[in-house]
Amino acid sequence: MNPLAANGFNQVGDNLAMTIDVPTNPLTNSDRLMRWNNRFVQLGESFYTRVQPQALPDPYWISRNEAVARELGLESAWFESREALNAFSGNQILPGSEPLAGVYSGHQFGQWAGQLGDGRALLLGELKTPNGGMEIQLKGAGRTPYSRMGDGRAVLRSSIREYLCSEAMHALGIPTTRALCLTGSDAIVRREELETAAVVTRTAPSFIRFGHFEHFSYTDQHAELKTLADYVIDNFYPACRDAAQPYAALLQAVSERTAHLMAAWQAVGFCHGVMNTDNMSILGLTIDYGPFQFLDAFDPGHVCNHSDTQGRYAYNKQPNMAYWNLFCLGQAMLPLIDDQEQALAALESYKTVFPDALEAKMRTKLGLSDAQPDDKALVESAFKLLASNKVDYTMFWRRLGEFTPQSGHEAVRDLFFDRESFNAWALHYSDRLAHVNAAARADLMLKNNPKFVLRNHLGEEAIRAAKLKDFSGVNTLLTLLQAPFDEHAGHEAQADFPPDWAASIEISCSS
Repeated sequence: MNPLAANGFNQVGDNLAMTIDVPTNPLTNSDRLMRWNNRFVQLGESFYTRVQPQALPDPYWISRNEAVARELGLESAWFESREALNAFSGNQILPGSEPLAGVYSGHQFGQWAGQLGDGRALLLGELKTPNGGMEIQLKGAGRTPYSRMGDGRAVLRSSIREYLCSEAMHALGIPTTRALCLTGSDAIVRREELETAAVVTRTAPSFIRFGHFEHFSYTDQHAELKTLADYVIDNFYPACRDAAQPYAALLQAVSERTAHLMAAWQAVGFCHGVMNTDNMSILGLTIDYGPFQFLDAFDPGHVCNHSDTQGRYAYNKQPNMAYWNLFCLGQAMLPLIDDQEQALAALESYKTVFPDALEAKMRTKLGLSDAQPDDKALVESAFKLLASNKVDYTMFWRRLGEFTPQSGHEAVRDLFFDRESFNAWALHYSDRLAHVNAAARADLMLKNNPKFVLRNHLGEEAIRAAKLKDFSGVNTLLTLLQAPFDEHAGHEAQADFPPDWAASIEISCSS
């Protein structure tokens, strides 16, 4: 018996289809605006199921990201139209798009979970843009064959968090999926409590994950595994094609991109919260914003995901978890690689690229443009000091930009209760700055230490207001987070210490 039949799906040939009544009237203005390429659909139907989005009742705009719209080549007048609202809520099909849900598998919290797939996401297709091909995906547009008894919807709170954080990460210079817009509806979605539905339209050059490779490897579909690897190489890693072993070269390239991504996360104090292999991008992007958090008080062992009872994805474990996931990817790619030693050698570069990349990131946060032998010790002692004093991570680095060896540096020292220990570290830092140009250092620190990050309480305040149909908080945060290094006079409160109640916020995998 087809286990999906009980969920309303009927098997049609080798595919699964769901009957949904969706208006399919063509959008009169989008034909001239949106040029589709749809390379992923050409891989074949082993990779996806064609599924129409489920209409969102009476949708309304919550936020439109004009910056992403411009990058996609969309005209402002159309982006503000009712046609666009319907298209990005799943209520009308854009001419030229080919909606589908992708299949993948993965390890979740260290255990093989088997087949997963796009349970809430629908890929509309790939747009030809001035910046190259960009896939457009609706998240929260209804059930798919991979919803696993779920409703395929996303709720307002998680959608706001993903919408804002993907743009915050982009502005911080961290590779990420992007968010084009956010729509909502009064339609009720049942989670721990009754909530309302929303749809995030997100974009990326590709949404392929480690789990895609695992799926075809673990199901012995090695021809499809090769097709997938060739697609990724030809479209995103073309230099690997000229290597003696292209698939080992691909594994190494992905390992190195992932190492740089982890360095960026750790440097800014970002916790992903659910680093399963199905949430790891083959392009080294931050993907699937669920129970994420930017650190407030610095705690290396902080676990941001309330569902992660074992602390598997704690902040200080993220680099090792990334390597574990890469090892799973390497195992999945073994049918394409000549021998296991080649795969292990391809993974080995992660162990050198990550620490070097993190050290380079931390030097820029310290305002140091060149490398010196003692820099690693300076960084490590700073981390120990921050942890022992539970210092606000973002605020420390921002205030440190005002530090000079000649000043009393009270602004940054006041963050520590153990001021003598800070004074000792500051003396070490002052010695390092003896031959550093002060103006260049200050400029470097301002460009690498944000004043604004998406703290949990800021997101929660915007969510509470949005539940009352006040979306100004969402759009104000979007503006601040798109320029996180600027001062933004009048918005000092959003850069201040979190309130006491922020410590009680619990973020889980539920969305």
